[in-house]
Amino acid sequence: MEDPCSVNSPRRILSFSKNRRAHVPPPDSDDRSPTGFGVSGEHGPKLSEVYGFVGSITTVVATAIFIVWAYFPDHWLHSMGIYYYPNRYWALAVPTYLIVTIVLAIGFYIGLNFLATPPPTSLSSIFDEFSREPLDTILLQDDDGEYPIEPISDIDVNQINDIMFSNLNDNPDKDMVT
Repeated sequence: MEDPCSVNSPRRILSFSKNRRAHVPPPDSDDRSPTGFGVSGEHGPKLSEVYGFVGSITTVVATAIFIVWAYFPDHWLHSMGIYYYPNRYWALAVPTYLIVTIVLAIGFYIGLNFLATPPPTSLSSIFDEFSREPLDTILLQDDDGEYPIEPISDIDVNQINDIMFSNLNDNPDKDMVT
């Protein structure tokens, strides 16, 4: 006789889960979490929130300093007590170098992907070591009269082409441009 714990299909698993009743324990009076303004979790704010806050403040301050350095005239900077600062050439050069570096890195990355991709005529773009052929066996019904789910397999390219292009083969003059 079959073991009641053995499961052959996901449908049978669902039928097992329907037979169980959900049991939710009553809440303990000791497990009260603190609810208050400004408290996140048990031990204060999350670390990611702190990093986000510090990062946003730092970005705003750095942008303000950059704008003051790049656009204010020299006599205004001297009147604020700032006498040493980099040449104004770098206000244009650093962002330009950064943008060119990013564009070249993206182009290099795309080029490497083109070199690593097999040509469209290669069979490795259709089959690999993980390809699975569909089973030719007939699936038998369970005791409940249900069919089990078929194993995962790849769909043949010819079958895909038949499905996608069958309407083109039925009426070839329909899609012709004259």
